[in-house]
Amino acid sequence: MRPLVITLTAALTAVVLAGCGGSGGGGGGNGLSGLIEADGSSTVGPFTSAAAQRFKQEQSGVNVTVGISGTGGGFERFCRGETDLSDASRPIKDEERAICEKNGIAYSEFLVANDGIAVVANKQNDWVDCLTVAQLKRIWEPGSKVKSWQDVDPSFPDEQLKLFGPGTDSGTFDFFTDKIVGEEGASRTDYSATENDNVTVRGVSGEKGGLGYFGLSYFEDNRSQLKDLKVNGGGGCVAPTRETVQAGTYTPLSRPLFIYAKTSSFKRPEVEAFIRFIIDHEVEIADAARFVPLTAAQLKLAKQELRQAAG
Repeated sequence: MRPLVITLTAALTAVVLAGCGGSGGGGGGNGLSGLIEADGSSTVGPFTSAAAQRFKQEQSGVNVTVGISGTGGGFERFCRGETDLSDASRPIKDEERAICEKNGIAYSEFLVANDGIAVVANKQNDWVDCLTVAQLKRIWEPGSKVKSWQDVDPSFPDEQLKLFGPGTDSGTFDFFTDKIVGEEGASRTDYSATENDNVTVRGVSGEKGGLGYFGLSYFEDNRSQLKDLKVNGGGGCVAPTRETVQAGTYTPLSRPLFIYAKTSSFKRPEVEAFIRFIIDHEVEIADAARFVPLTAAQLKLAKQELRQAAG
């Protein structure tokens, strides 16, 4: 599909944010210019956009475009050499790595935030607050015969189940199917699939029997329209929150998020400065974009990755 692109231009209104002013904090100094092109995960896209807005306040000559074509679609473009950065809600796959290598695309991987996958239902759903992994598997596995909520649990009403979720290019799809169904990419196909999470929001909110899944940040942005369901991964029902994701108790649907930088692009001062800005301001960017910040250990690792990439 054609990616949704958000272009951040010099016309952005400056907003004074604590810790983001001046040339400190790894912004790379003043006077940089150029265009940085990112594409990929619809989950990570808002994080990169939030980072770009803040970076713009320090480096008004640098424009960042953020495309949203899914993690897989982003890697396709990235490994063809078409983009500087690839947003990803999962690590790069072996076959994608092989394509990059074949095309001479070297890169660095940066851990930038944490996220949980929220399982969401319609606001009118008053019969379920928590689903087990086994129930979710029965709903989403290939060949599933679950057609109504009563098929999930006999105590639930005979309300038609309407499913919404990411398409096969999505890293969220890959992660969810791996953790819930037990095999990456294994899913029933009779659901409304989209790379645009806003479509899932509208779908689930418009159907009483609606059920869907996407990144926690999208639920946070649409809390008034949706009901989040707790997930029982074996240790009891746990809600998806920043606290449970960072603590690792929201299992098995917590995950790290990444930005991949093409080595040849990273050598450009504006790209290195942008990545350095992201790592130095990771907590405030994650908070602004409603993601879960890195733990202290993860942030230490991200800084090591940055030092290695910078040579």
